[in-house]
Amino acid sequence: MYLKKYIILIFILGASVKSDAQKDWSPQPSNIKTRWAQEVSPTNALKEYPRPQMVRKGWTNLNGLWDYAIVGKDVQMPKAYQGKILVPFPLESSLSGVKRALLPEECLWYHKDIIIKRQAQKRVLLNFGAIDNNAIVYVNGEKIGGHEGGYTNFSIDITDALKDGSNEILVKVSDATEQGVFPHGKQVLHPENIYYTPSSGIWQTVWLESVPDSHISKVRFTPDIDKGILNLQVNINGIIGDCNIEAIAYADGRMVSNSRFSPADSLIELKIADPSEVHLWSPVDPFLYDLKIRLIKDGKIVDEISSYFGMRKIAIHKDKAGFERIFLNNQYTYNLGTLDQGFWPDGLMTAPTDEALAFDIKAIKAMGFNTIRKHIKIEPARWYYHADKLGMLVWQDFVNPNQALPEGAKTAFEVQTKETLDQLHNYPSIITWVLFNEQWGSYDQQRLTEWVKAQDPSRLVNGHSGEYIFIDGKETKTGKNNWISSDMTDIHSYPDPTNPPNIDGKVMVLGEFGGIGVFVPDHQWNPSNAWGYAQVTASSLKGKYAIMTNTLRLLEREGLSGSIYTQPFDVESEQNGLITYDREIIKIPFEEIRSLNEHLVEIGKVPAVTAMNADLSDPAIIYSKMMDEYIQGRNDTVFLYKLAVAARQVSDKPGVHRISNEYIAKLSRPYSKEKLEFIMENTFSTKDPGFKILQAQLKDTASLLEQRTVTMKLMNSIFTDSIEPFLKDTTVDVDWNDIEKSIKEFGNAGEEIFLRAKTIYYYNKTDWKNYAPVAAIYLSKYGKNIIEQEKKVFESAMANK
Repeated sequence: MYLKKYIILIFILGASVKSDAQKDWSPQPSNIKTRWAQEVSPTNALKEYPRPQMVRKGWTNLNGLWDYAIVGKDVQMPKAYQGKILVPFPLESSLSGVKRALLPEECLWYHKDIIIKRQAQKRVLLNFGAIDNNAIVYVNGEKIGGHEGGYTNFSIDITDALKDGSNEILVKVSDATEQGVFPHGKQVLHPENIYYTPSSGIWQTVWLESVPDSHISKVRFTPDIDKGILNLQVNINGIIGDCNIEAIAYADGRMVSNSRFSPADSLIELKIADPSEVHLWSPVDPFLYDLKIRLIKDGKIVDEISSYFGMRKIAIHKDKAGFERIFLNNQYTYNLGTLDQGFWPDGLMTAPTDEALAFDIKAIKAMGFNTIRKHIKIEPARWYYHADKLGMLVWQDFVNPNQALPEGAKTAFEVQTKETLDQLHNYPSIITWVLFNEQWGSYDQQRLTEWVKAQDPSRLVNGHSGEYIFIDGKETKTGKNNWISSDMTDIHSYPDPTNPPNIDGKVMVLGEFGGIGVFVPDHQWNPSNAWGYAQVTASSLKGKYAIMTNTLRLLEREGLSGSIYTQPFDVESEQNGLITYDREIIKIPFEEIRSLNEHLVEIGKVPAVTAMNADLSDPAIIYSKMMDEYIQGRNDTVFLYKLAVAARQVSDKPGVHRISNEYIAKLSRPYSKEKLEFIMENTFSTKDPGFKILQAQLKDTASLLEQRTVTMKLMNSIFTDSIEPFLKDTTVDVDWNDIEKSIKEFGNAGEEIFLRAKTIYYYNKTDWKNYAPVAAIYLSKYGKNIIEQEKKVFESAMANK
């Protein structure tokens, strides 16, 4: 009933939406998925109100099935749509129902029809939580606005483009990922190691909102616990006549403050209580005040929003020993954190459900941490809401600029950073901004650090996390600016913790350490490609973690005020989390890791979360028992796959080769992307069964693999089998004619590696007479595949010799 007062919006399919939607969509296969994936459907995709700090009742969720098309960038508009995509799950995700990469030369188009009844003196806002990366929005064929940058929200007033009845919404998206100028975070087109699958397109909630002609457009508040006030700023759109703003604060339903002021007032002080009576927010007691803000005209409420705030203070002061410390609410509070990257096996950057989104924070708190470093990602508003409600301190990274700093990257980074500062200002959980990470595209560090501090003096600024990096105690990356103008000195030390330099006026923190890899069979994104700074078994992880925690306790006595463990959850090829990527297995039981962390921090109420404890059996014993079954004749494909993975985990190289080849030989078309990746990772010879499969992939226009990557894989195998053996005896001349005949069957891949090997052979022998003609052929045919520096060497040799 209340919804109709503001706006009537019904999907064109009306009552038949549900049945048609179920028929048109299903999640794509994935190696692993979370328990929440099965709850996702077109009728319940992230239905919660997406903006908890500015809530209105007159809204309509547009998540669900949209039409989609992927076309070239030069196409003005698609002539037809290729199917349905489930919004807000990114194109590349399983839950989108598509699971397809968006290439830099392509555009992704979204289409949805809605029915709207226009109402006088009402405006309609179309809101997007985030679209990665560049978006243009059309309503009824009219371009009405857009946004650049993949991590921040935007809103467009679409009222003037609407008509009574059916309306068409189109969204055009392009995403060049690391080939573009905009911050892309950990997303890359070819994920590996610490870089992950992209999340192109709409990846946060889309919703319509009905507002009056004059309405509240933005609120900003900053607590001051020493004065017992909330500094409040309210922006209004379309003020007509004499209006007032009313702000009412509540504590547990009881009104504690009520103030009216003029919209012309840029900043007002809302008195909450005497400082001694203010109920403070902290991880131990995450108390939140409720807030209502009303726009009043002629004695009537024109617009009203609901919000909340927390009264907390963050600062740096010296302790009795003379060390600079992080003080929360005027008390020293050690920041014991973990590096949370916010990726999901089924939704990629989008959590499958709101319950899943909250689970991550609950699990981290249940492990005994009081801090999350949100790493190179901006989360949806509801993630920060859960952090506020549950009581979690947050160090918020900005999404780093493109590391190569192409033209325009600096401007794009600063625009995205300013939007991030504005968007996240009101969350009490955020206590620190992290400007740069490990020199990834860092520039103008002093200017930008001071700029962030000027934009938000109420928080700490970590100007450079990991400006110095230590691996196994050795310095591998040296800082340039020594944390100039930063509130912190911050190093990264893997795997074991150590203290950063003690610089007067700066607090000492350890921005990253740990990264201990533990593989859990059947719970891995990519079992053949696991990464961590060190590898241990599940049975020994607790002991290793206990040693590192004891080291932290000693370092804390020497001035350390915060530490960030890498990491709470496995992510794609990284299997160094405390919990598996699917959130099913915890590698150290909750109560046991919490008992270790309690030496450093107090977390208050422990959230109720569930995950199975890891199997502490010796992987070699498990593998040995599986090999017994194999020897006795078990060879179904499911078993062979698990056996191949187990062989790799215990470093049985002969076993990996034998079993992987047997498994690959049993596979049949069509091959999933996961199976093709397994074939890629386990093909090393032209005699391996995977070699012919990969050859066929080069001819398959619908291949799920990147062709150049396949070609290089084939070239390596051809070189190993057909060329390298003839190069080992340096006392005899190589018969290149015989080699050329032997690789004819391998096509272009064989020719390219043959010409490359022959060119390098004569270059190394300084046989310029034979070098020049073969190098000329090689460069003319395959020069586009050579890195520029190497190409210049070859060309220079041709010119000068």
